[in-house]
Amino acid sequence: MASFAYFPHTGEDIRVMLERIGVRSLDDLYSDVPADFVYKKEYDLPSAMSEQQVRDFFDSLGEKNTRLKVFVGQGAYDHYVPSVIPYITSRSEFLTAYTPYQCEISQGTLRYIFEWQSMICRLTGMDVANASMYDGPTAAAEALRMAVACTRKRNRVVVSTELQEHVLQVIRTYTKYPDIEAVFTDDVRSELGPEVAGVIVPSICRHGIIQDHTGLADAVHEAGALLIEYCDPSALAVLRTPAEWGADIAVGDGQPLGIPLCYGGPYVGFMACRSEYMRKLPGRIVGQAEDAEGKRCYVLTLQAREQHIRREKATSNICSNESLMALWVTVYLSLMGPEGLKKVNELSCEGAHYLHNELLATGLFEDPFEGKPFLKEFCLKPLVDVKKLQQKLLDKGFFAALEIDGYVTFCVTEKRTKAEIDALVAAVKEVRA
Repeated sequence: MASFAYFPHTGEDIRVMLERIGVRSLDDLYSDVPADFVYKKEYDLPSAMSEQQVRDFFDSLGEKNTRLKVFVGQGAYDHYVPSVIPYITSRSEFLTAYTPYQCEISQGTLRYIFEWQSMICRLTGMDVANASMYDGPTAAAEALRMAVACTRKRNRVVVSTELQEHVLQVIRTYTKYPDIEAVFTDDVRSELGPEVAGVIVPSICRHGIIQDHTGLADAVHEAGALLIEYCDPSALAVLRTPAEWGADIAVGDGQPLGIPLCYGGPYVGFMACRSEYMRKLPGRIVGQAEDAEGKRCYVLTLQAREQHIRREKATSNICSNESLMALWVTVYLSLMGPEGLKKVNELSCEGAHYLHNELLATGLFEDPFEGKPFLKEFCLKPLVDVKKLQQKLLDKGFFAALEIDGYVTFCVTEKRTKAEIDALVAAVKEVRA
């Protein structure tokens, strides 16, 4: 036991357990492991440290990080995070939030999921929203499976290649093995037909251009399919909603709503739809009810997953829960309000267009999408070596000019100041063909 002093079991505890399962020692538990694979040396572990020494050690590791000013988006945006959000989400009633099976003791969790659903419906214009989507890409893939379930006997889905690459990759994974035929195209209307169950398009394409979906919903519905729109939820404060475009399902990633970049996660996906498709929503839906005393309370209204119904009847195998990040977004939205979100987009748009014009003025770029509307993200065609451009920007402390489809992409959020933008442009001017 000397080697495992941190175990809570006494020697007598271990003896009784080993006797119960019929072995003499802990080593016997690994008797089927070949001897060549058993590590026989002493572990090279550092000496014990005091609390202050541990803090100093990790501070020294942190100082090795290079903190860059982020001028890239592509699905993960460096928006401002109000300092009160980590405080609220770290409260004990929220910190351990998980699947709220027992409504009697989960009212706090159920309440904020209900509020999250309500806010997503307000943003998208849809009738009902769910919870427990992992992130935007999986929400998109789940929506296509949902379209197949809603239209029955149809198994073909049409996917716009204007979606961001990481979304396309997840959709390819989700549709590879089930009996779903996925068609990837830059012209979704040309692929409509009687066998199509659903069509997914972005509200803002991978190149940052705001999309015009006029007439698309009518064409999709005439073909008997469902229209799915993949959205940046922050931008919905100033753009037409999926409901206004006539979409049946709206999906996306909640990360732009105040979730830090966090090296790629955890994020949270959202999904909302028209009421007639509610029973095919994956995940879960929290509803408002009354208890025996007539007081407002919250319950799990629908849970269309394999743990609650026969596996072959389940809409999805979405199981675990991103509700803690849904709480994060809910707090953010309640703090920002409609006017705050509009201001975020206004500042981002002003900064992005200023950077766009300044970069073109250097003579080192061309605009292949001239005249196309964009909000906070755009692509330019570089007239200089991209690797040299990226290295110069890195040397100056900027993460920018991400290469995509032969272009370089830039993004400006409300966090980026005019001084930072001017400094980026000055760094670009140091690069020559």
